[in-house]
Parts: sequence; C-alpha cells; structure tokens
Amino acid sequence: MTGTTDSCCEGTPAPASPRYWTVDEHLADVLSAVGPLPAIELQLLDAQGCRLAEDVTAGVDLPPFDNSSMDGYAVRTADTARATEEYPSVLAVVGDIAAGAGELPKVGPGQAARIMTGAPLPPGAEAVAPVEWTDGGTGTGRAADSMGAASGTGTGDEVRVLRPVSEGAHVRRRGSDITKGDEVLEAGTVLGPTQLGLLAAIGRGTVRVRPRPRVVVLSTGSELVRPGDPIGPGQISDSNSFTLTAAARDAGAIAYRVGGVPDDAATLRAVLEDQLGRADLIVTSGGVSVGAYDVVKEVFESYGGVDFRRLRMQPGKPQGFGRLGGADGVPLLALPGNPVSAYISFELFVRPVIRTMLGAPDVHRPVVRATCTAALRSPAGRRQFLRGWYDADGTVAPVGGEGSHLVGALARANCLITVPEETTSLDAGTVLDVVLLTD
Repeated sequence: MTGTTDSCCEGTPAPASPRYWTVDEHLADVLSAVGPLPAIELQLLDAQGCRLAEDVTAGVDLPPFDNSSMDGYAVRTADTARATEEYPSVLAVVGDIAAGAGELPKVGPGQAARIMTGAPLPPGAEAVAPVEWTDGGTGTGRAADSMGAASGTGTGDEVRVLRPVSEGAHVRRRGSDITKGDEVLEAGTVLGPTQLGLLAAIGRGTVRVRPRPRVVVLSTGSELVRPGDPIGPGQISDSNSFTLTAAARDAGAIAYRVGGVPDDAATLRAVLEDQLGRADLIVTSGGVSVGAYDVVKEVFESYGGVDFRRLRMQPGKPQGFGRLGGADGVPLLALPGNPVSAYISFELFVRPVIRTMLGAPDVHRPVVRATCTAALRSPAGRRQFLRGWYDADGTVAPVGGEGSHLVGALARANCLITVPEETTSLDAGTVLDVVLLTD
C-alpha cells in the first residue's frame, strides 16, 4: 500500500506556498506606480487646499503707492514742528482724499489735505497727522464728514494740528510689504486663506497647482446597511465608507463616498463604471480574502492589472492593488473589510498614495520611538500594529484588544504601536516605533 502511494505521487510537484509580501515591499510597490497629478491652472478659490506647482513672483509693489494708515490730515512736517495744544499749527485744508482717489491736491507750505485710511499720500505731503491729533478741522467736505469733523462756519476750511508730526509718520510706504520681483510663495506651498489673499493682493486671478486627487470610496458586502436605516438579522451598519472617506479628506483629497455595494458582480461592475470617470483613485473595503461570496476579486481581476496578495502584517493581511484597465487605468487599493484592518491599511498604504498624488513632501505619518507601558505578545512572522495612546512624556500604552472589529478602541487611539515581525513577546518598558495618527 505504501509503495502504491509513493508510485502515484511520484513526480507530482508539491503545491506552491503562497507568497507573503512584507509591509515595506507592498508599500514600495504601491508608491512606485503613482506620482504627483499633473499641474493645472485654477481660479484662486478653486485652488484652496492645493499645493503650488510653481514659485510665485510678485509683479507689483505692495503697497503699490505711499498711502495713509490713519484717517487724518496729510501735512508737511515743517508746518507742525512747533505745534502744541496751546499753540497749534493752523493749516489751510486744500482738499479731500478718499481711498481710490485719482487726482490729488498738492500740499504746499501752510496747507493740509483731509485723507482717509488707504488713500494715496498727495504730492508735497510728508506725513499724516491722525485726526485725534487735531481739532477735527472745519468744513463740510465728504472726507471731513466721514471723520466726524465739525461743520465749520468760519471763513474757510482749516485744521489745527496739536502736536508735531515726524516725517513718514502714519504712512505706508510703497513696497514696504513686498517689492516687485520678490518671490512670495514657493512651489509646494499649501494654499490656505492667507496665501490666497496674498495671490489676490498681487493681482493673480489664477494659479498653477497640483490638484487634490479625487478619491472614490466604496464598501462592499450584502450585509451593509446605511447608518440610520433599520438593521435586520445578520446586517451591520456601514462604517467603513464613512471612516475611509473622512480619512481621505483628512489626507487632502476630494473624497466621494459610495454606499455599501452588495455582493453581486453585475452591481459592483456597474458602480465602478459609473465612478471611473470622476476618480483619480478608487479605494474599496471588503471582499479581498478567500470566501465563497467574495465577488470583488472576480470583478477587479476582469479589468486586468489588479493583484491580490497576502502581507506579513496583522491586522490587514489580505490586500489588493493595481489599475483598473491596465497600466494607464485608475489606481485601485482594495482593503480588508474589518473596520480596524481597513483603517490601518488606509493609514499605511492609501494615505501615502494620496499624499504622493498631491505632491506633498511629507508622504508618511510621523514615526517616533516610545516606551511601551505594557507587556505585549505578537504572532511570529507578522508586523503587528496595535492601537495605542502616545503621551508627550514619551510613553505609549495599548488601547483595547487585538480584534480587528474593535472600533471603540480605535476611536480612542492616537497612534499605532508597531511590533516587528521577528518579535513574539516583549516586556513592559520596551522601546518601540510608534506611528502617530496626528501630524
């Protein structure tokens, strides 16, 4: 009997063991297939949150002309040199200058011009006497009224200046903020409100940027129910699509959430075809492990260019990666369905892809060394990522258990404790790498 068994098996190769990828190998493979999105020209407000794809040089001076920083009177300094409250300098008011004024009166000896904040300094004037340093002036001019000046009934408009005014006082000099030709923003700068305001101030109506990637997030599984809807037997509320969409937005993407897609190949393919036109990246959760009802592999593999693999990590062993439609297709990252596995996989693999597409220099989350306050056990041959709480004193403590369904513990964590593949147990007080989940 033994001889027969040997004879029938002779020459039959043993089944090949499935390849296991390391975390670093998978990440390197994923990042090698993506790059920054091509730069585009956008209107300023449409560019908010994007990174500049060019250095920006000012084409104008800021301010573009000498102007007043106060409501008051434009004066010659010599005319106020001896002014006191007891013996004020009495100056003839030759005109009003409002912000945006074109023609300006000339200020000669013994003269002044009423001036508004932001209005150009008139020729002949060397400084501005704030209205508080005067008697408010007389006359009924528009500028005088807006400053609250008295309506005078004297022989003519005049102002009494009550103290000396030094040269350049209360004057914003042309180019004192930015000089024409200055580099004001570097390529790679994230455009927030103040940066967009600066661009507008120097007269830029559009700007060349790396666009924010459009990420379509969909979760698969017939058991998924939209939050707020009644939950029947065997059903669960779809949390993954909300977690991953929020995470994509947090990473800088424009993210679109697609509700739970049932385990039906035709439905999944229809959803994908509908979403491909607006996606720079597609992220899915569920259906990447071996199962009788997992149709994700069937559908994705039919596009070609998608590889499903096993990683030496816990949680998150099953992963899928490729492009839908070949080398020029839309990148796809297929994540496990367990909530913790999906989120950790996102942080390790999807977030770096989004940051790469953005052209960001800081692709990865910060990693620090910390002293673990508890003893830990870990499976041999797998890099384990445990939810933890990192403290500013340099210590880290596990939060919750190891289960990949424990979303309560995940919500209380601010880091991932990394246990290396070769480590199966460690004592409290061991120093480990910690991935911070906040920048």
